[in-house]
Amino acid sequence: MAKRNNNILNIQDALKDFVETNKLEKGLDKVNVREAWSRLMGNGVNNYTTAVDLKNETLYVQLSSSTLREELSYGKDKIINMLNEELGKVLIKKIVLR
Repeated sequence: MAKRNNNILNIQDALKDFVETNKLEKGLDKVNVREAWSRLMGNGVNNYTTAVDLKNETLYVQLSSSTLREELSYGKDKIINMLNEELGKVLIKKIVLR
């Protein structure tokens, strides 16, 4: 039977330690980016969004509307700033709209 650790931790510290120990931060960042995109962009953009993926500080967003893709391309810097602010850290440095 495993020994019980008598150090008392709050749940936030325990989860943070678990994530760091198991190297899960990159996967959680990808999920958080998808959620932040859907929250910030709203239903109008989400209806035309088919995929959101984060790879090496670049956010790849696949859209089914070429008109919307063109419209969003004018505000890439603003979108990057909004998403990074929502996430609380700088994860995105570039957006590629497909």
